[in-house]
This record gives sequence, C-alpha cells and structure tokens, in this order.
Amino acid sequence: MTAAHSTPQPPAPEALWRPDPDRAAAARITRFQTWAAEHHGAPAVDPDDPEAGYRALHRWSTQELDTFWAAFAEWCEIRFSTPYDTVLADAAMPGARWFPGATLNYAEHALRTAEDPARADEPALLHVDERHEPTPVTWAELRRQVGSLAAELRRLGVRAGDRVSGYLPNTPEAAVALLATAAVGGVWTSCAPDFGARSVLDRFQQVEPVVLFTVDGYRYGGKERDRTEVVAELRRELPTVRAVVHVPLLGTPAPEGAYEWAELTSADVEPVFEKVPFDHPLWVLYSSGTTGLPKAIVQSQGGILLEHLKQLLLHNDIGPGDRFFWYTSTGWMMWNLLVSGLLTGCTVVTYDGSPGHPDTAAQWRVAERTGTTVFGTSAAYVMACRKAEVHPARDFDLSRVRCVATTGSPLPPDGFRWIHDEVAADMWIASVSGGTDVCSCFAGAAPTLPVYTGELQAPSLAVDLQAWDPAGKPVTDEVGELIVTRPMPSMPVRFWNDPDGTRYRESYFEMFPGVWRHGDWITLTSRNTVVIHGRSDSTLNRQGVRMGSADIYEVVERLPEIRESLIIGVELDGGDYWMPLFVHLAEGAVLDDALRERIKRTLRESLSPRHVPDEIIEIPGVPHTLTGKRLEVPVKRLLQGTPLEKAVNPGSVDNADLLRFYEGLSRTREP
Repeated sequence: MTAAHSTPQPPAPEALWRPDPDRAAAARITRFQTWAAEHHGAPAVDPDDPEAGYRALHRWSTQELDTFWAAFAEWCEIRFSTPYDTVLADAAMPGARWFPGATLNYAEHALRTAEDPARADEPALLHVDERHEPTPVTWAELRRQVGSLAAELRRLGVRAGDRVSGYLPNTPEAAVALLATAAVGGVWTSCAPDFGARSVLDRFQQVEPVVLFTVDGYRYGGKERDRTEVVAELRRELPTVRAVVHVPLLGTPAPEGAYEWAELTSADVEPVFEKVPFDHPLWVLYSSGTTGLPKAIVQSQGGILLEHLKQLLLHNDIGPGDRFFWYTSTGWMMWNLLVSGLLTGCTVVTYDGSPGHPDTAAQWRVAERTGTTVFGTSAAYVMACRKAEVHPARDFDLSRVRCVATTGSPLPPDGFRWIHDEVAADMWIASVSGGTDVCSCFAGAAPTLPVYTGELQAPSLAVDLQAWDPAGKPVTDEVGELIVTRPMPSMPVRFWNDPDGTRYRESYFEMFPGVWRHGDWITLTSRNTVVIHGRSDSTLNRQGVRMGSADIYEVVERLPEIRESLIIGVELDGGDYWMPLFVHLAEGAVLDDALRERIKRTLRESLSPRHVPDEIIEIPGVPHTLTGKRLEVPVKRLLQGTPLEKAVNPGSVDNADLLRFYEGLSRTREP
C-alpha cells in the first residue's frame, strides 16, 4: 500500500470527453455568463477557449463575491419578500453575514413550478422502490400535500424555529415533510431508518424536536425490516416531542397516540409560506468527529437556496425536462441536495431500497425505467459495477442519461474509463467533491469543460478553493490541504448547542485561522482541475457517509471483553477503502469468532450497518499522544505505507513500540 497523498497525478495529455460546442453554448452556465457580462461586468464567454473562459468567470466570481451573488439571485428571480440591505455585511470566517434584511422562504421556491398551469400535472417526484416501478407525484399534488401538512403542523403548534425530525427513508413523504417544515419556518432534521436508536438519539436529542415523523419499517435487499421497537424507544427518549406522525410503509396502523400520515395530508389547502430572514435555519445535518457527539450543523434557508440553485443550475445544468436521480438516504446530505432539484423545475427521482437489489445493476435499471437524465451515485458503486462486470449500455436503454455524477469518495481513473467504455463514450462524467459541512460542492462539474481521467473538472463558482502546504502557502500541482479562503452562503450559520462558537471554530478554522480547512488532501492543477486524495484527518468516510470514531468507541467499549479500541478508515490505491477495527482485549478475553460476531452485531444494531468494520484485529495496546488522545491520523498514515519516522514524532507518543505493529501490517497485508 502506498500513501494516497504521496504523489500528485501527472496532468493527462488528452481529455477523456469534451462537450459538443452546441451543447456548451446552450448550457445554463453559458447563458448566465452572457447575461452577467451584459448586466454586471462579468467576463464575456469565450467559445474558442472554454477552459480560459471558465477560469475568467471563476476568478470574477471569487474576487467580486458580492456582485456574483447579487447577479445570480437576480438571474434566478429569487423572491425576496423584503429586500436585502447589502449582499455580504461581514466577510470574516466564521461569522459571514449574507443578505441581511432580506426575507424569503425555501419551500416557496421549491414549489414555484406548480404555479404554472401547463406543468401542474407533470411529475415533480418519481418514486421507485425495489420493484423498480415508478410512481409519480405531480407538481399540483406535491403542492397540495405540502399545503395540507404545513397547516397541520401549525395546528400542532409548530412555529418558526421549532425543530421537526424525520426517521424516514428516501420516499415522497420525506420530501413533503421537509418542505412543509420549511414552509412554516421550522427546522428540519432527518436520519435514515437503518440507523439504530442510539445513533438517532445522539443526533435528535441535541436539537429537541417537537414533531417526529416515523415509519413502521422499510424494505431493503428484498426483506422487510421492522422498526417498531426503535420508534418506541425514540418516543420514550425524546421528551420534547409533542406529536408523532406515522408513515405506514409496511402497512401497519398507527401506534397509540400517533397521527396517521394520510390524515394530515388529505386537505386541499394552498401552502402558506412563512417569510423568514435569509439566515434563518432550514435544517440541521450531522457530521461526526473523532470525539463527542456528532456535530449538529445548522444551514440557512437563504444560503442553501442560493448555493443549491448555483450547483444544480450552473454546474449540473439541470432544469425543466430533466429527471434527476441520485442514490442516497435521508441520513446523507446528498438527499437534501436531491430534494433541492425541485428548485430547478426538474423531476426528482426518489429511490428507497438497496443499491444492489436484486443485482449489482439495480441503479442502472432505475435510471432506465425513470428516464433519468442526470444520474448520481457513489464512486464505490461504480467500482463495484466494474468488478461485477456489469454492462449498462449493453443491458439497459440509457439513451436519456447525459451525465453520470459521482461523489462520496474520489472516483479512481479506472472508474472514469469504465463509465466511458461501458455506459457511453460521449458521457459527461461529473466527479464532484464537497461535504455535509456546506451541503454543496467545492469542486466538480462544469458542463462547458473537458473531463480528464481521474480529475474533477474545476473549482466551483464563488468557491475560492486553494491547496495549502503546512506553512499555509498555496501550492499548484502539489498535494495540499483543501482550503476555502472566502465564505460560501451555505457554510453553517452555527452548530446547535455551541453558543460561543468554540466547536465550530475548532472544526474548520483552528489550523489556519480565518480560512476554512476542510480536512481533505487535494491537488489543484495548473490546468485548473482538481484531484481529491482522501481525508487528511481521521474522520471515517465510507461510501460517502462520514462517521465519527467516537460513536464506534462508545459502543464497542461497552463490551466487557474490550479494554480499548481503535478504528481507522484507509483510502487505498484503486479507490478501495479499508476500515479495520483494532481491539485491545481485557485480561482473559479471547478474540474468537463469537466475539467478532458480537462486536459486529452490536455495531449494526446500535449504530448502522455502515459502522461494521471490514476486519477486527487484536492488538497489544492502543497508542496515544502524551495528552491521552488516540493516535488515529499517524496510524492511518502507517497503514497507507508512510515510514514510521515520517508518520509521527516518536517523542510525542506514550508507547512508540506499539506503532511498529501497524507499520508491519502495512507491509504484510495484501491490498
């Protein structure tokens, strides 16, 4: 194994794909640039040199941040109920204040298309389960259900700022609940039903929801998974919940004291949209760190509205006539971005089920049957298809798909080539990278630019993306820390229960004060493309879902046989990801098959299936810093092949001899 960040990839001499000139000319980003050049001083479109043209537009968008966002808001016809005083009142990070004075509502914009009589009967949502038979929800029906549910939430006492939580899969009910919550000015938060009770409570207890939407169970891999007991525990352990809404996915009646979903969504009521300040909370997302509870990240109605419109309209080139499908769950930020597809007037495809049922080709089958035009998935899924010798172009009609997008982890060069060879040679491959923390992309898709194997097309507009060396110096064509030097509207307005902002600052601004350090290794090439090399910290990132090691330690170390543990997520060559759990056993304990299975079962039930390690390995002890912190990052680097003397200063370790075990393991383990 070699360190994922040891050597930057050399520039590719030829592009894997270039957009047809007519396609580039018709792209929304081109139309926006042409308009912004005429009205706001943006650089003119350069049809003869799209790469130089994008670089000029990007430079303008970051140097003239206020002008860019004012222009974009005008171009999108954002409905400000009260006008803004200025675009950016304070550009400091953290603490930037966007569009002070303005009021608006995210849900109003998500449902604008329903106001057009010509489109009211078109599908806003197209839902698919493991039977792969699409079921439409029209724009008129979506607006009616949101109006009905929003009125019922108000009747239940939900007011602006109150939290509403969903323990729901990726179904139309989840999208309706989010939009109804936003309509009343509430704050949405969700977890997928494969999360165990402890994992959900670690999140929801922090924000103290007043309403809880739940399912009786879900279907996954051809099996029904009952969640009745988990829901009962959530009701017991969330004392602030005043109302529970039962979504009968498995057809069971509502438990005692719960409302039926159908009762709350049956009225024919126009939605009433609460006009809230631009920075009013829209939702809380969760991103786990290495210590403590998951970070409860608060993002704003206005910030998400603008950032998601920019990402989806300009970068993904999505709009009316498109069908937008991204495989995700409600516990991942990509679900939030998927629902925001409604902002563009496209049809959003929601899929509830296993990514590989009844076979590995399942997601391609969904894309075919829904007429998907923009298909998003994980890099891990693409590589799984490659290994399973799936042939999408041979077996499915994917003629409507014009873009395959990936995120979650870097798409390896072999993944690019596989899509090119097995899906379509003329396929726009949009590998993107961002994070839960901003619920958007730092770099990725650009419909006017070429695609180079193994590289993201460009930094996103209005994202001042840089790679910095340890001294805080920007570097090009070298690996560095992912840095954003100017604020983005979707950056958190705060963390929940972090009154003085200490945890927020420590999460992103401690290493380089005043700029955002994300925790990824990247290379910003001299061609303005981006290569992502994986995490530069110890956060686990499995199939795009970030998990905190602290969650795992808390569960595993309850077992009497485990004295202490160490969990590491290792990015390997070829795009593979290895997540071993190292355990230091209590005296007299034996790591046999029975204990291994008990560890796995405990993690699966208490947290989620994603938290189950690939291997469980016994160790003589866990290495720590002199202040008692587990040495996660140095051990990760050792497992990636970094020599011991370069991975850590032995003088800063309580027992340096323990590190030699991991150094030896990196040499002897088969990649």
